[in-house]
Order: sequence, then C-alpha cells, then structure tokens
Amino acid sequence: MVPVPEQKKDPRAWDALTPSLAEWILDAIAAMGFAKMTPVQASTIPLFMGNKDVVVEAVTGSGKTLAFLIPVVEKLLRLEEPLKKHHVGAIIVSPTRELATQIHTVLLSLLAFHEPSAEALKPLEDGEKRRPTSALTVLPQLLLGGTTTPAQDLSRFLKNSPNILISTPGRLLELLSSPHVHCPQSSFEVLVLDEADRLLDLGFKDDLQKIIGRLPKQRRTGLFSASVSEAVGEIVRVGLRNPVKIAVKVKSASGDDKRTPASLQMSYLLTPASHKFPALLSLLEQLDPTPQKSIIYLSTCAAVDYFQHILSALLPQNFSLIPLHGKHPPNVRQKNFSRYVQATTPTILLTTDVAARGLDIPQVDLVVQIDPPSDPKVFLHRCGRAGRAGRRGLSVIFLQPGDEEDYIPFLDIRKTPITPLTKPVIHVTDEDAKSTTSKIRSEVLTDRALYDKGQRAFVSWVQAYSKHQASSIFQVSSLDWTDLGNAWGLIKLPKMPELKKWEGDKSLGVKISMSEYAYKDKAREKARRLAMEEEKTKAPFVPSEEMLKKRKEREAWSHKHEQQDVKEMRRDKKKRKREAERLEKMTPEERKKEEELQALIEEVKRKRIDDEAHEEWNGFDE
Repeated sequence: MVPVPEQKKDPRAWDALTPSLAEWILDAIAAMGFAKMTPVQASTIPLFMGNKDVVVEAVTGSGKTLAFLIPVVEKLLRLEEPLKKHHVGAIIVSPTRELATQIHTVLLSLLAFHEPSAEALKPLEDGEKRRPTSALTVLPQLLLGGTTTPAQDLSRFLKNSPNILISTPGRLLELLSSPHVHCPQSSFEVLVLDEADRLLDLGFKDDLQKIIGRLPKQRRTGLFSASVSEAVGEIVRVGLRNPVKIAVKVKSASGDDKRTPASLQMSYLLTPASHKFPALLSLLEQLDPTPQKSIIYLSTCAAVDYFQHILSALLPQNFSLIPLHGKHPPNVRQKNFSRYVQATTPTILLTTDVAARGLDIPQVDLVVQIDPPSDPKVFLHRCGRAGRAGRRGLSVIFLQPGDEEDYIPFLDIRKTPITPLTKPVIHVTDEDAKSTTSKIRSEVLTDRALYDKGQRAFVSWVQAYSKHQASSIFQVSSLDWTDLGNAWGLIKLPKMPELKKWEGDKSLGVKISMSEYAYKDKAREKARRLAMEEEKTKAPFVPSEEMLKKRKEREAWSHKHEQQDVKEMRRDKKKRKREAERLEKMTPEERKKEEELQALIEEVKRKRIDDEAHEEWNGFDE
C-alpha cells in the first residue's frame, strides 16, 4: 500500500501551537469567535510561552491582547504549586484606565472557561467563606487611579490575594510600594507593557523605571506596541533580556508596508468648516448598512462638552450619542465607556484622543475626525479603532481647503496614505450649511449655558489648533473666523488674542439682547439677574483730572504707535525665549524627532510649490 502523506497543520490553527494550549483555552477562544490566530498571535504566543522576552510591533487591531494574555495565563497555571499568599506572579501595565479595563474584561472572559479560576472569582455572600482548594488558579486585580483609593486597593489585595495585577503605572507603583505586596524571584513570572510608546508619550517613563526596579531581573517581559520608538528602545535595554523582536506588517497592493489593517479604508473629505457637520450627517444617513458603532473625534474636552448637546439635536433619531473625555470623573468615564461597548443600537462615541489608542471596541464601522490631531502619530491610532479583526471599517478626516490640504502629502510621506472619499458621494451646499448653522443657533438660544459652553469650547479649540506639531500646515492666521463661528453655531465670537486685529463682524450677524438671554436653570438665572441689579446700583466711575490727562496722552497717535512697536518686540522676544526653553528641555532623541518633523513639513511645502509652478500635480489616483 502507498502510504498516505500526512497533512500539514495550518500554522495559524490554534491547535498547531507547541507547547499545545489547554483544552479550556481552546474552548474559550472558539467561544470568542477566533477561528484562527492572527499573524501577531501566531508569531508571538509560541515564543512568549517558550520563555523568550518579546518586543512586538504590530498594526492596530491585530489581536495583541490575546497574544500576551494566553502566555501569561499558561505560565501561571503551569507552576508546580500555587503562589504564596500576597505574592504576585504577573503584572500587565496599560497607559489608560479604559485599556486596562478592557484587558481585565478579556481576561475574565478567558478565565470563565477555567473552572477553578471561575469558582475563585465568584463573589462571596455575606459571611460566606471561600472553600480551600489546592488547584492552581488565576486571580486578577484591576487597579485604576481615581476609582478607588490606594488604601482600598491594598485592602482588596490583602483580602483576595490576587496573583496577577492589571493597572495604570501610577496606581501600580503605589501598591508595589507596600511591604505587604511581594514580587520575589521565586514567584514573579512575567511583566507585560501594553501600548508601550503611549506609556512613554504620557510621561510614565520614571514610573516605569521604578516599577521595573522593584521586580526581579529573572523574569519574562513582553513589550507590545503599534510602533517602537527610540524612547521605547531605552525601556527595552533596561527591562528585557535578549528580546526577540516581532514586527508584523500588512502589505498594500503596491507591495509597500502598511501600518493599518487591510480591511480599513482611510479617506479624506475637503470641506469648509461650516460644511463639516452637514457632511457628517449626510455620511451617517448614506452609509449602507448603517454603522452600528461610530467614533467622532474632536480636539478638546470642552468641545465634546459643547457638541454633545448640539449633535444630540441634529442626529437622525436612530442614532444615540455618548460623550467621553479625560476630564470626566473616573466613574463617569467608566460608565459611558461601558454603555458604548454594550450598545446594541447605532451609537456614536463623541470623544478626544483619550479613546485613540489600544481600545478594542467591537463593531466600530466608522471613525470621523472632525479635527486633525495635534500629534500626527495619533492620526493612525484614531483610524485604527475601525476595521479591527478583519471587520471592514471606514475612517474619514475632514480637512479645510487651503493650507490643510498639505496634510495629505504629509501623511503620505509618513507612510500613511489617505484617499479622497468617493463613496458615498457627499455633496453639501451653502444652503445646507446655513440650515445646519440655524438649527445649532436655535438650540444654543434655548439656554445661555450652551452659549457659555460654546465660548469656552471655541477658545480651547483655537488654542489646540495653534499647538499643532505641523504648525506650517495648520496656521491660525489663515482661519476663516466667520465661517468657523457659523460652523459652531456661535452667537458671537469670544474675546481672544487671535481676534484682536480681526476687523470682521464678531456678532456674526446675530442680533440678540444679552441682558435678556436667560439660563434654563432657574437658580442660575436668578443669580445672573441679581448680579445685573447690583451692577446697576453701583456708583458710576468718575476719572480724576490727572487720569483724564494721562488717558489723553496715551491716545496720541505717535505714542500709541510706539507702544505697539514695543509690544510686538516683547511678544517676539517672549516667543523666541519660549521656543529656546522648549528645545532646551528636549532630550537628544526628542530634538532629533522635532528636526525630522520640520524637515517633513518643509518637504511638503517645497513639493507643493514645485507642483504649482510646473502644473503637473494631478492628485492621488482614486
């Protein structure tokens, strides 16, 4: 008989892993709907389980969370005996509360299939005692700053004796500082740093080095990130022992490396500021099927506070809106994030960059960036909230015609190409824009509190725009203030330095009696009117003859002109001083990055000038 050749196993099949995974893990993975390993999982899990330190760089949405959770759980469950009380076996560090919570949730979903761990994680009734068991279990504890106090965290740790900690850096360092928390060489197995570049961007470098200093050197360490920077390289040198670097890329049709999943379409739409929200509404109405989960990014917390009220009045009835930003109290952030994740009807998350990194939210079909991010690196992470785990996704950024168009070749140079949005066709007329502005103003006029929010939000937006790292592309001096005011539905433009020399109509053509413009809240309105009455009863200010004389002198044209020159000189001097101080504080790596960024911007500018001169630039192929 001719021997039948043995069929080779699919290298991305879960049962192809060596050493093989426990049956209950295979059951858990199947229940989660993962038929095969993603490339990053197939590359990472065998090495990390096989006692190798790893540095993993993979595109966003590639399945990194399970790539480290499975090896961590396997390591703890393959110990010869349970860890001693109050001894920690593994630590996972995350840059944000939301991402830490998500990792904890995925881990609990995994452990639900491991009977001893699932039993140990069940909450006890009052007076009930946990039955002793000799079985190895995985008991996680989630540590989040702002939701509990360090004392409460320590109390829970002492009561439950978890063997794995999932935490943000600050709160973790506080717990590890306790003499009751032990991470000795004999018990500590593995450290995971998730979104490592983001940990460093948020200024956690000192905390990370202190955390690493409290852990034994003989351990396994995994560093996971969408991009590995030079700063991350410092942590690698300090905290990892001969790590294996795993870089999982996605190839584009042209054969170049892509930094996003192939299932994600990244597009742009050139539109004036006043056309942005009508364009957003048109996009939501035309997409078929209707996006189940969408994320809209704004640049500031104050803008989210303002537009959560405005958009709620503009959106189609079948969409619900949930706000989320970094200045929300921790309990509000947690509640709103959970509401969004668990939503079963079309839902929009209105947020800032607090939700730009690492979060694996299921069924995100659409990402819209109303404002480009101040940090160009964040652009890719925002886009990557959609198109995860093979699901088709669309990301659209709104850019204003003019200087902002240079952002398109700028991203192309950074190997993040975006294409014009062609489907669906978005066509917004000036009448559509006027109608939307009118609706926003009608909403704002119902409550003076919305006027206050709009003023604060607009000022914060201008400040954020002025701090964009690609400052020669995003220039405050080229903004159309009237169109912007109409886009925001403002009753009038706020007082701010950027508008001092602007000679346009700051009332935006809106006629309103501010003294009669009332708050909906009766107590607040009563306080406003009392303040107005007190102001009326004050005796008028009468300047003295000496003051009048000085005022007359100050108003002389020559003197006024001279003062203006002095102010300009001082302002210029302060600007140069601030820039020098900023550069002085930079590390050599940061200074090098700054020089590279400015060189990129100059290259984009030169390219545009050359293209205009030779009339050869025809845009990107559709």
